[in-house]
Amino acid sequence: MGINIAAMTYDPFEFLKEVELDEGVEFPLLQDIDRKHVTAFGILNTTDYEPGNRAWGVPYPGIFLIDPDGVIRYKFAEESYRVRPDFADVLEAAANL
Repeated sequence: MGINIAAMTYDPFEFLKEVELDEGVEFPLLQDIDRKHVTAFGILNTTDYEPGNRAWGVPYPGIFLIDPDGVIRYKFAEESYRVRPDFADVLEAAANL
């Protein structure tokens, strides 16, 4: 489908590098310093954890499909870390890009 993949997390760079090496990840793992992107995308989880909790700022799980011009065309985000977007819907949307 000609799709590129990247993942974003607020985890420290050293941890991302460790995951990349240990798990053989072959796509970019991006660090969202100070949760700026998570907040801008509207997926910052502010209900499950209080500020000060080690898990505060965990984003809602999500997938964004971005066109070659950098425009977000589809956003799949759930309100619980236990729920993930339906991958069939993601593939259908990607096919429509």
